[in-house]
Amino acid sequence: METLHRPAARVVCLDAADRILLLHWRDPVDGTWLWEPPGGGIDPGEAPLMAARRELVEETGLDPGAVLERSDPVERDVCWKGMRYVGSEDFFVARFTEERPSPVRVGLLPDEQINLDSYAWVLWSDLDSLPDRVEPPHLISVLGALVPDGPWRKEDRD
Repeated sequence: METLHRPAARVVCLDAADRILLLHWRDPVDGTWLWEPPGGGIDPGEAPLMAARRELVEETGLDPGAVLERSDPVERDVCWKGMRYVGSEDFFVARFTEERPSPVRVGLLPDEQINLDSYAWVLWSDLDSLPDRVEPPHLISVLGALVPDGPWRKEDRD
């Protein structure tokens, strides 16, 4: 399997009840399923924040202005479409004042339209109970780095 590093940015979206928006994807090569925050590749010359905002709009139609400027680099190692993607990706957080804003598929590419099954607003405490894997597997730690005062703080879970 070929290994690549593709500069990418992702957005951990939180609603008013601190639910996390996850996209449920089916890998067209091996048929596996995964849950992942919105995001994708950074275009040449594009800043990570701009890529995060663009990807959020393309994949969900949600307000790109909700994406905050601070990011956290996250090491990724994920297989997708017969390729292994490794390296650091910039994760941002977006805060929404309403509960479960409705995503729409406004800018998906044709293959993304086919491979994106659904969206779900998931309580952080329910991430481990999802039927398919969550990427990155340590999403709670990423969330803790982006929003350290949230209910997912490690000391609150011990």
